[in-house]
Formats: sequence, C-alpha cells, structure tokens
Amino acid sequence: GINAEYGVTQQEVMSLDTKIYETVDSINALKTKREFMLAFASDPYGFINKWLISQSRDLKVMLNLEGDPEEERQVDFYQKEWLKEGVCRYFYAKVQQRRAELEKDLGVRQLGSQ
Repeated sequence: GINAEYGVTQQEVMSLDTKIYETVDSINALKTKREFMLAFASDPYGFINKWLISQSRDLKVMLNLEGDPEEERQVDFYQKEWLKEGVCRYFYAKVQQRRAELEKDLGVRQLGSQ
C-alpha cells in the first residue's frame, strides 16, 4: 500500500532495505579485506606462515584427513619416496587424460575399435 503522508510504496521501502543490506554487507567485506591486508603489511612472513597453517588445517577438516601440521612444514616430509611415486602417478594420469582428450578431438581411433 501507499503511505499517503510520505508517498512511499511498500516496494520502494523493500528496495531501500535491500540496498541498505547490500551496502552494509559490502562495508563488512571491505573491512575484512582491509584487516587482512593490514595484518599482511605489518608482518608478511608471519602472516603467510599462519595463513598457510590455517588453510592446511581447514583443508584437512573439509576432507576429513588427519596429519601433523608441524611435520608437514618441514622439507623432509615432501622428500619421501611415497610422495615421489604419488607425484609420478598423478602426472601419468594427467598425461593419459590429456592424451585421450586430444585423440578424441582429433578423431584418432583407439586400439581395438573400428
């Protein structure tokens, strides 16, 4: 309905409410970004180190994994034999996937198919 005293419709009020909400949301996002940048500017090394630890912890929670963050910070953790084999298998699978895509795109027949 129309508020006769102010000549404002309910739709206009809802539109202004939405704009206010979006503006406050934008201000909060900018405040968070500013705090992030200020923390980085004051101690880049410490900030990145803490951020990486936090990201690693979050990823483990999301994937339901277990591990030792302190051990994973050390270079020796990434030089173990199982990791080298895992990297090789990963790249082999990626190469095979890309090869299959290229063969499909080029219309190359697979062995055994007519």
